[in-house]
Amino acid sequence: MNHPFLALLHQLGLDLPNEMLWEALTHDSYAHEAGGRSNERLEFLGDAVLDLAVAELAFRRFPDRDEGELSKLRAVAVSRPVLAEVATGLRLGELLRLGKGAEEGGARRRPSVLASALEAVVGAAFLHHGYAKAYPLVEALLGRAVEEAATTSPDYKSLLQELAQARFGSLPRYEVVEEEGPDHRKVFVVRAAVPGGTALGRGRSKKEAEAAAAQRLYLQLTAGVEGRAEDAYPSDRDCR
Repeated sequence: MNHPFLALLHQLGLDLPNEMLWEALTHDSYAHEAGGRSNERLEFLGDAVLDLAVAELAFRRFPDRDEGELSKLRAVAVSRPVLAEVATGLRLGELLRLGKGAEEGGARRRPSVLASALEAVVGAAFLHHGYAKAYPLVEALLGRAVEEAATTSPDYKSLLQELAQARFGSLPRYEVVEEEGPDHRKVFVVRAAVPGGTALGRGRSKKEAEAAAAQRLYLQLTAGVEGRAEDAYPSDRDCR
């Protein structure tokens, strides 16, 4: 096994077969050009392992948080920007096998590619060692992100944009549907919409209302419920 792989495995505290690690670091562009298997299957597996491990981690660390709060923590901790940042710290981009076009297109630094590579590595760890080894690995990689998510307010507009691009191939749309009150105490109602659903948010400014709508829609979609989140019209307390 070459030196870069040894350094990576040392950082991760893992022992993986060379061929499995190569697969985890093989982008589909390389597999298409050179043949062989890409990391997409391991990415699929790793995505599920990350969801479970981070859910358990949040459950154990925050015994007083309810299901909704734990879901928010998990969603932020396994989001693409967080995974890409962790992958960058591990220098996974330098080890990726990319096709010529992907290389020239800057895929080595692309957040989606880096996040997928990290998921694939976690998938490989689970496949070779089982959950007993994968869980502490995820805790070491994302424990800090979970703690930070518990103490900071997530950027739901960014999270919704990432989700909409990945799931629907489009960006969220925001529309002011109502303005209430006098000019000095104006309240805005904004609808956020993606192909999978809509939600309303209220705020003292358009920006605040957009953020509230994005939060409601993001949590609706990540809870696995597609449709309209407008039946429970946002109340005044949403914009205090």
